[in-house]
Amino acid sequence: MYFESREEAGRKIAELVNKYRYDDCIVVALSDGAVIVGEQIASYLHCLLTMLLIEEIDVPGEGVSFGGISSSGNFTYNGCFSSGELEEYLGEYHGYLDQQKREAFSKINRLLGDGGIIDNDMLRDRIVILVSDGLNTGSSLDVAADFVKPIRIKKLVIVTPTASVSAVDKMHIIADELFVLDVKSNFMGVDHYYNQNIIPSHEDTIAKINKIILNWK
Repeated sequence: MYFESREEAGRKIAELVNKYRYDDCIVVALSDGAVIVGEQIASYLHCLLTMLLIEEIDVPGEGVSFGGISSSGNFTYNGCFSSGELEEYLGEYHGYLDQQKREAFSKINRLLGDGGIIDNDMLRDRIVILVSDGLNTGSSLDVAADFVKPIRIKKLVIVTPTASVSAVDKMHIIADELFVLDVKSNFMGVDHYYNQNIIPSHEDTIAKINKIILNWK
């Protein structure tokens, strides 16, 4: 399945989550592109839209994610690694990984400035709808699950227009409910499934989210 834009994909998913329209929900986007999808869902459900800022760190030269760090400062390893693979990577790239963690967290803090786009109170006692614009390995889900774990929420729902088989397997473990429009056995990269790939800058996306939250408060 291909989509004209992330807006179109968001509208299609919004129709699927219609049953939550009168519940106390919050839509949490997992990337800049996911914010575009999430806007359509939040508008349809009449609920708050926010973003969990995640910086992923890749294994050098392999196109594989070590894991990611969130605005809480916690680093979560990619759950797709076996214990042996993780031990091997840590042995080889220990110094590199520590440096990348510091740089990633510093970048998050620079983007957030004195504000913040998400906190525990925003999620507490709500149905949390995690939104992606496409999931391959699902490593961002590991970070999001770690962030949400200590917070008392009613339900965790994950939605995405497209995902790989392995990402869907991970969603089944993490989520109480999931909505995926299309599952790919050979995932080609998120942008491949959209005819339009115009995404605002990270800075503009965060500014918009903070404005939404400020108006909501």
